[in-house]
Amino acid sequence: MHQHVVPRIGGVGIAAGLLASLGVAYWQWPALGNSLAWLLAAALPSFALGLHEDLTKAVSPRRRLVATAFSGLLAWWLLGAKVAPLGMGVVDQVLGFTAVSLGVTMLFVAGLANSVNIIDGMNGLASMCSAIMFAAMTYVALQVGDVFVAAMSVAGVGACLGFFVWNYPRGLIFLGDGGAYLLGFWLSALSLLLVARNPSVSPLLPFTLLAYPMFETLFTMYRRKVIRGRPMTLPDGIHLHTLIYRRLMRWALGRDGSMEPTRGNSMTSPYLWVLSSVSVVPATVFWDNSVAMLVACGVFVLAYLSLYSRIVTFRTPSWMGRFRHSKQVDAEPEQQP
Repeated sequence: MHQHVVPRIGGVGIAAGLLASLGVAYWQWPALGNSLAWLLAAALPSFALGLHEDLTKAVSPRRRLVATAFSGLLAWWLLGAKVAPLGMGVVDQVLGFTAVSLGVTMLFVAGLANSVNIIDGMNGLASMCSAIMFAAMTYVALQVGDVFVAAMSVAGVGACLGFFVWNYPRGLIFLGDGGAYLLGFWLSALSLLLVARNPSVSPLLPFTLLAYPMFETLFTMYRRKVIRGRPMTLPDGIHLHTLIYRRLMRWALGRDGSMEPTRGNSMTSPYLWVLSSVSVVPATVFWDNSVAMLVACGVFVLAYLSLYSRIVTFRTPSWMGRFRHSKQVDAEPEQQP
């Protein structure tokens, strides 16, 4: 989609923004600065291995997965970030075992870090979705008086927006694996801390707030393994954001092909910003209501599956615009799920 080589070191800018917040924290609130330092230390394995992959293309997916899981271990050990009891009887009893709590937390953090990497496919998509989620966490943290989570969420918003102005709409720099893993870790760790530190917050908040990247990953794994019979780690080109680009945005591709592919790329992202808000808004409003969270998750899943099914079968909803293509125009057998 891009006509020139684009640097994939946007994660360096994200890290610089978070480090700047560390300086401000130590200047204004030393106790807050200490906690932030531990959080940054926990994020380091994810960011370092991701950035190493961006620079060398020599880090295997397995090693990157281990690094993100290790960041989850550090967050659990240094800050007490863990998956809270869900109010589900036997499940909560099992989560009461230290080894299980640690394992589930590592899985959650590693999964979310890789989920943000998966949705990082269009200009402004991962960064703006992350900023929206950080803003929601800021609001909830302020409602319960959690200054640390609120401050770190604001730092996340600032880091995302600083990157966003260079990435959207022209794609002058990419987030890269380092940036995606760092944002994924920051989102997962703060959402877990918000629940662990504040019993009034629903334990389902992390799953509802982060529903878009999480379900995109789960559905991708199911689609690759069950529907297509391929390895779950094998990349493909039929994520929801890719389908929206192929089926809805090709009208933007001009004859000369100079900047138009980038234009179509950027015009894809707002659709997914809206989709992610289908779960983020209810999570923000009903942050202390687990029943409402469950309903919101169900509504999001139905909305996602309905949208995906209609687009992949060339029945794009009319509200998504009049620039749709027939099957004859966009028939690409290798892209069918």
